[in-house]
Amino acid sequence: MTENQVIEKLTFIFQKVFKKNDIQIFREMTAADVNGWDSLSHVEMIANVEKEFGVKFKMKDVIKMKNVGDLIDTIIRYHA
Repeated sequence: MTENQVIEKLTFIFQKVFKKNDIQIFREMTAADVNGWDSLSHVEMIANVEKEFGVKFKMKDVIKMKNVGDLIDTIIRYHA
């Protein structure tokens, strides 16, 4: 799975979870960059990512994620 494929799917997930059709993700994006990204929406976003990509993240992986780039890299690693 390429980074562009991951970004395309993640963009759709972010738009759905945060209810913003114009949201565009970028590698350095963090919760501080998105209105409404709180702990509850974070859990919802992770659950949607796991379902869409057919993965189940380990807690240590989720804790290590500091930005969207880390999420992208983790998804790619799980699909390697």
